[in-house]
Amino acid sequence: MPAYTPRHVGLDPNTQSFYCQALTVLCESDIPFLVGGAYALAYYTGIVRHTKDFDIFVRPADFLRVLDVCSAAGYPTEITFPSWLGKVLWESDTIDVIFSSGNGVARVDEEWFAYASAGEILGMPLRICPVEEIIWSKATIMGRERYDGADIAHLLHAQGQSLDWQRLISRFGSDWRVLFSHLILFGYIYPTERAQIPDWVMHELVSRLQRETRQPYPTERVCQGTVLSWDQYLVDVEQERYHDSRLIPRGMLTAQDIAHITAVLKGTKRPLARPPASAPARPGDGASAARTR
Repeated sequence: MPAYTPRHVGLDPNTQSFYCQALTVLCESDIPFLVGGAYALAYYTGIVRHTKDFDIFVRPADFLRVLDVCSAAGYPTEITFPSWLGKVLWESDTIDVIFSSGNGVARVDEEWFAYASAGEILGMPLRICPVEEIIWSKATIMGRERYDGADIAHLLHAQGQSLDWQRLISRFGSDWRVLFSHLILFGYIYPTERAQIPDWVMHELVSRLQRETRQPYPTERVCQGTVLSWDQYLVDVEQERYHDSRLIPRGMLTAQDIAHITAVLKGTKRPLARPPASAPARPGDGASAARTR
């Protein structure tokens, strides 16, 4: 699979030192984690953008362990959303610790680790989320405040011919229309690069659409828009009495999970802060150690 060594020109030295030291702490803890977010995007596409966070993906069972290890090293942490996200904090920089997607769809499981790539990030040998899982987790991010469709288009542009398409389609399951929508847009965005998507993939999804249109319409009033945007479809579930497809058993979230996510994103509830268990760490101390690993 073609990959790039991400360039980090312009990254603040203190930010890089924080990332390197915290990542070194995690490496020494032997808790498995994968790099995602902007650094994984740079690895797979060569597109570099600096953000104020560094995303790592972990198994659900390791979520609190990661926060505890970082807290013991002197970093404040928080449980932002108990259903999917916590943070390791240092001044204005953060490491996001992720074990699922906010809508509960793309939960980290063993396949993330089985198909992970090995690469170099910030001068450190680290494991990186598989392209297929990155696409899967980004595909349903279609909110007013964030839309990851361009990331998916760039991943398809750079990695389309080497993707495990059978596995990617399987990942989407009954949400295959979401994948199909991104593939259709890819052909619009890059008309000369349509060969990046195998013909059989488009034929398969077109066939699914044709079969579905011949079936009777569903009778249950369900709004799946909440999977795509946490707020733009609240009116449908709160006022129009549509069933929220994020809810168990159709989805992976409880009513309490959804209420917490909504309250935090609306700013009416604060994440659960966890003060460090030891003296504050000094990010500059870990940079050289990290580079030698």
